[in-house]
Amino acid sequence: MVVITLQRAVIGQKIGREFSQLFFSRVCKPLFRITVNLTHKRARKSFVKCGFAGSNFPEHIFPAMVGRPLIRSNTKVGNIEIKDLMVGDEASECRSMLEVTYPMDNGMVRSWEDMIHIWDYTFGPGRLNVNPPDCKVLLTEPPMNPTKNRQKIAEVMFETYGFHGIYVAIQAVLTLYAQGLLTGVVVDSGDGVTHICPVYEGFSLPHLTRRLDIAGRDITRYLIKLLLLRGYAFNHTADFETVRMLKEKLCYVGYNIEQEQRLANETTVLVETFTLPDGRQVKVGGERFGAPEALFQPHLINVEGAGVAELLFNTIQAADIDLRADFYRHIVLSGGTTMYPGLPSRLEREIKQLYLEHVLDGDTQKLSKFKIRIEDPPRRKHMVFMGGAVLANIMKDKESFWISKEEYMEKGSKVLDKLAGGVK
Repeated sequence: MVVITLQRAVIGQKIGREFSQLFFSRVCKPLFRITVNLTHKRARKSFVKCGFAGSNFPEHIFPAMVGRPLIRSNTKVGNIEIKDLMVGDEASECRSMLEVTYPMDNGMVRSWEDMIHIWDYTFGPGRLNVNPPDCKVLLTEPPMNPTKNRQKIAEVMFETYGFHGIYVAIQAVLTLYAQGLLTGVVVDSGDGVTHICPVYEGFSLPHLTRRLDIAGRDITRYLIKLLLLRGYAFNHTADFETVRMLKEKLCYVGYNIEQEQRLANETTVLVETFTLPDGRQVKVGGERFGAPEALFQPHLINVEGAGVAELLFNTIQAADIDLRADFYRHIVLSGGTTMYPGLPSRLEREIKQLYLEHVLDGDTQKLSKFKIRIEDPPRRKHMVFMGGAVLANIMKDKESFWISKEEYMEKGSKVLDKLAGGVK
């Protein structure tokens, strides 16, 4: 096990340096290698971001959702005919007439049958239109993903689709690569889960990785609850998507929550109007900052434990003392749930306050020497894909980095040990 870990670290350093050179020189030639990023970030709705190695942006982005009609009919929604099984954008467009399911939960596949429907859609003529035996596929996963999940992914990719080779990369490492870094801490929050993942020299540190089971979908659910208190009821499964859109358009993270609350209670300056798909309008005020506040105060949605700022602080403080300065200087945000206006500044404010209280014992004069940098790249919704696309490009001639179908057929799931990173 130690040998595998050390080997993995060396590979990470080598790939990371090559990645930085290639990424910043923009030498990106299209290849027949696919990068599929399942952003389980984790709204209740997950997204598939897929494309080809060497691309700067995903070729396709669509919701990882499967819909089946509530009532069998030959109805059309616009130009889309209601079918027995609908996937991705079609399912999203017709969601009011469908029973919608989401095969991923908290970053892990819960329904393999529906997940295969999504992969059929991804690799088929409607999207990437590839012949799997002629391709290699790079997939991403969150840190701490159970080994059994990875084993099932390999089984499906090789035995169902027949891909020539696969590689499974940890999302946080790819995020740092895309930012031109080898060392740092990634705060990765999407649809179903938030991870705090330290990375050193291109190698994720699982013993320091922390998980917060609050992310986009939980904030959407909480927003639905807050809107109900205002008199707006969103009960249908299709309404979840509507509230998600409202959330992405209007919500933000308050820098000073007490001040924001006073503004909401005493004035109307925070009130905004949102038009629903049926033309009705809803007015949203304090809910705009109230819903995302659950990231910092989990008790608001009955979740025990530390919020994202405290969890980040505790993670860095648990690292070796020689690594902490680098980690504080390279905190990188990734994923759609980190896109809220105000989140970086609020995070920095709370980290400084925690450092002042727990490390400096309240000595404000020493706080000026504390260096912290939170990087919030504007493309952070796609950082994982960007990292994966260039990594796949770098590895195009490095067959030893990939797991081949021949290796898998010979050794079975044990061959996945060379990837490391899973948990039992």
